[in-house]
Amino acid sequence: MKQPNPDMPQPFSDAVRPVIMAASAHRLTDIFHTVSPEFADRARIEVVDKGYDDAVSAISRGAQDGPCDVVVAAGAHGAYLRRHLSQPVALVKVGGFDLMAALSKARSISDRIAVVMHLRISPELTRFAGLFDLPLVLRSYETADDARLCLAELTRLGIKAVVGPGLIVNLAYAAGLEGVLVYSPDSVRAAFDDAIALASAKVAERSRRARLDSVLQHLTDGVVAVDMAGRILTVNPAVGKLTGARVSGTQGQPVHSVLPELKLGQVLTRGTSDIGSVEDMAGRSLVVDRVPLFDEGVQTGAIFTLHGSSTLERAASKLRAHSHRKSRAARYRLDDVVAESPAMRDVVKQCAVFAAHSDAAVLISGESGTGKELLAQGIHNASRRRHHPFIAMNCGAFSESLLESELFGYEEGAFTGASRHGKIGLFEAANQGTLFLDEIGEMPLALQTRLLRALQEKEITRVGGVDAVAVDVRIVAATHRDLIAMVANESFREDLFYRLNILHVAVPPLRERPADIHALGTRLIANALGRADRPDLAKDVLRLALPAMKTYPWPGNVRELENVAERLAMACLSADRAPTRGEIKAMLAGMGQMTGVRLPPGQTLPDARRTRDSGMAQAMLRACAGNHEEAARRLGISRTTLWRKLRSS
Repeated sequence: MKQPNPDMPQPFSDAVRPVIMAASAHRLTDIFHTVSPEFADRARIEVVDKGYDDAVSAISRGAQDGPCDVVVAAGAHGAYLRRHLSQPVALVKVGGFDLMAALSKARSISDRIAVVMHLRISPELTRFAGLFDLPLVLRSYETADDARLCLAELTRLGIKAVVGPGLIVNLAYAAGLEGVLVYSPDSVRAAFDDAIALASAKVAERSRRARLDSVLQHLTDGVVAVDMAGRILTVNPAVGKLTGARVSGTQGQPVHSVLPELKLGQVLTRGTSDIGSVEDMAGRSLVVDRVPLFDEGVQTGAIFTLHGSSTLERAASKLRAHSHRKSRAARYRLDDVVAESPAMRDVVKQCAVFAAHSDAAVLISGESGTGKELLAQGIHNASRRRHHPFIAMNCGAFSESLLESELFGYEEGAFTGASRHGKIGLFEAANQGTLFLDEIGEMPLALQTRLLRALQEKEITRVGGVDAVAVDVRIVAATHRDLIAMVANESFREDLFYRLNILHVAVPPLRERPADIHALGTRLIANALGRADRPDLAKDVLRLALPAMKTYPWPGNVRELENVAERLAMACLSADRAPTRGEIKAMLAGMGQMTGVRLPPGQTLPDARRTRDSGMAQAMLRACAGNHEEAARRLGISRTTLWRKLRSS
């Protein structure tokens, strides 16, 4: 007995084994009965001892175990069943070994042998007979009548043994000749394997269609699929809801008779897609998509998708809101910060410690363009709040009243022009996350008082509201201004300063970290040239630009360096080459003139910056009652740097 192939897929459980009907009115049924038990774990096989029309009737009525999935048959009988049944038919095929075994058996009976096959004699058999000088008579037949005439001729020729399918063997015995069946158990096993593979494909297709139908049934959009003649292949219930038409049971009907207002356009005549056309159907405005349907590169129909306008409007509103939230997400991590210089490495390390071990407010100070928001995002993404919102707000970009409503929200009717549903503020939007207040030094004094209360009480009250709303928000603030000096001249609340300055990060300007100028310049110039489609010039541009960039004081810091990188890329495009060293120096000199910075080699900080740094150091020292160590800690600098700033006054 043939053992099942362990490498063959076993797609069916006991509950869904395919039903196979093996049909033959001749001697092949004996082999069917012998072999079928071997496949009991893979299929339910029923042998039908009938032929032609009787077999068609029996199979059409269904097997005892349920509807037939695949039919197995042979020869002319199999060809007939293929023409008259809707089920696929797997044919029992004759292999070379089968034929040799049958010829060997026939030769033991007589040397007057004929081989009679359905439709044709294979060229291989003809060559085989000639090669071994076998005295074979070779014939073929198409119908049962052809087979009878063939046997009559063979009898006249004195043939004693006939090799062929079951019909030929029966006719041979009826004519007084010996018949040898050409089929073997192995050829039947191969046919059963083919039948199971066909059944597996049918089950997969049924499952795919069932899943597709289930999806279509639950869609709120209407879907209509038609063939090339415009007849409905499938239609989902949503079409009826959107158009008011009766769509159940309309498969096979012309689409124009079911949905007369649906315009077919050119999707069937030219295979042209039409997306997003707005049409009136049943008194409603619908958005209709028309898409051609292809099968192996050949258009077989089209799909029409009907969208309700109100659904699209709601989706568009939600998409805008989602995009707004995404635009405020923290995209950067501390690993994204270029920190080749020791000073910047210390800053990144300090931010990582603050993020991992504390939830307290952080004040980031530094000149404009040094990357304070990037560090704020990095702190958020390294903290326990990283899975919650990161909301950024520039305190210098709004008027006092608008800034207040943005931060704290407002109730319905709080002021003229307010949304009738009210609006949540950024404190509520950032709940459990991080609120980044950029340019905190620009916040008006009156609003500073309200911000201080929110930080102390951990709750806010909307503009025009009376109920307090609890909020859990970490504050990261940033400024390029001297907050200590502002405290001294009473333009910034001292108590708010200390509430924000619990943890302090001082970002050094770019001119004080030449190693970062080199690393940032290399990255930004290469990226800019890549965007300009001239990455081939990067090596030459960097060779010429980096030395000049290290001597430039960068008053605009990293933001200015980004601008220079873009200008260099545009210069390369304009001249179709890398700029010369002189052109690069002229470009930097021009930028220095625009910002009021003098650019001789060895340029130091302007006096105004030295005076500002010294004033900040002195004010902090006074606030700390002359304690240099405490003043340096609060400023986020070393005692040596503090002494340097004090001596520069």
